[in-house]
Amino acid sequence: MAETEAEIKARKERERDELYALDISGVEWHCAPGTEEHEERVEIAYLPGGAVAMRSSLDPDTVLRYTEAEWRAFVLGARDGEFDLTPTAHNGGLDVQ
Repeated sequence: MAETEAEIKARKERERDELYALDISGVEWHCAPGTEEHEERVEIAYLPGGAVAMRSSLDPDTVLRYTEAEWRAFVLGARDGEFDLTPTAHNGGLDVQ
């Protein structure tokens, strides 16, 4: 039996509440290989159930948390180029000819 829209919304809210209730004070943070301690970087930590926490090295107290499904969707979208920026002068890309 398929979930109704209301059931899906309730389940997602429950998952989000559980995710943010986790104590992550002892997690191990990872960053891209080759980055230096003093460089600005994105750091991630793997949480139970396939969830992921993400933060900026410049603001380590602000942590975003993603369920396994959310993280998987993001990674697959990034691999497919879903978030690629069109090079334009306003976003640091090449000047448009």
